[in-house]
Amino acid sequence: MGKLITIVGNAGIGKTTLTKLLCRDQRFFAALESHVERPFQQLFAQNLQRYALANQFDYLLLRAEQERFIRAQSGIGVQDGGLDEDFWVFTQHFQHQGYLSAAEFELCQRLYTELRAGLGQPDLIIKLDAPLDVIIQRYEQRNRPLEIAQRDDLAQLGTLLDRWTATITTPLLSLDWSSSALPTIEQQQQLIETILKQLRIVH
Repeated sequence: MGKLITIVGNAGIGKTTLTKLLCRDQRFFAALESHVERPFQQLFAQNLQRYALANQFDYLLLRAEQERFIRAQSGIGVQDGGLDEDFWVFTQHFQHQGYLSAAEFELCQRLYTELRAGLGQPDLIIKLDAPLDVIIQRYEQRNRPLEIAQRDDLAQLGTLLDRWTATITTPLLSLDWSSSALPTIEQQQQLIETILKQLRIVH
């Protein structure tokens, strides 16, 4: 049964970058957000209230499907984001913004609760931290063709992220991700060794 790592952090902080770095090691494989391929993302961007529920249902189900796929493999699967972040951070944010009604949010919560209960917890959550000004700078530089979370949303997303990760019982590894330079090969290897130790994998 595969091990499951989820990498969480604010929009634009570098979750996908770290996922791809880890997956250069053959013991790791990626399950990426694939936001361009999601059927409701473009519709959601055009009509936030109408398509918020469908978009969040699609993402929560996608993350659950990715987890089942990872568990069926023999390696270490890495998600950029994941089921928990998509609910506790983004779904809550969309409710706060008024894109989801209270009843729609409750429906998402029921779905999330049932999915997580059936899947079990991730083996490790890696949380990337950086000052808000650094996150804003990276967000503005990444130039994605489609963005739901906007620059002005980043502070609230960070608050929701910190509030959620303060309550979890899953093993949590927090990393200072404020440097603009990618980790050196030596630093990458040290990080992999730390992760394997957290997962109790002998290497």
